[in-house]
Amino acid sequence: VQLQASGGGWVQPGGSLRLSCAVSGYTPEKYGIGWFRQAPGREREGVSCISISDNSPYYTDSVKGRFTISKDSAQNTLYLQMNNLKPEDTAVYYCAVTTVKTAYSSGWYCQRHKRYGYWGQGTQVTVSS
Repeated sequence: VQLQASGGGWVQPGGSLRLSCAVSGYTPEKYGIGWFRQAPGREREGVSCISISDNSPYYTDSVKGRFTISKDSAQNTLYLQMNNLKPEDTAVYYCAVTTVKTAYSSGWYCQRHKRYGYWGQGTQVTVSS
């Protein structure tokens, strides 16, 4: 499984960006997806995830109401729509996929980035005026 992330860039506070992540190679019918971010000097943080067994997306508190995770199964592409961006959203954003089937929730997976076996290369998002 290979992941290619894109869509990052610079935006002013209040602006929007849509991150994309193309999934290629062997892809099972179902897989869990996640978007993570890492700012300089900080640990990797789960932003939004959807597990294999739990179709309810999880969002970390700081992005609720502003970010939306989605997946286009026909195109094998993941998305993270980010609206009303804030300077504290500045980070490198990573998409990730897990093919391991479990009953754990989306929130559980977002707290455990090491459970994801496949990662995109990261795309920089900078929010500043």
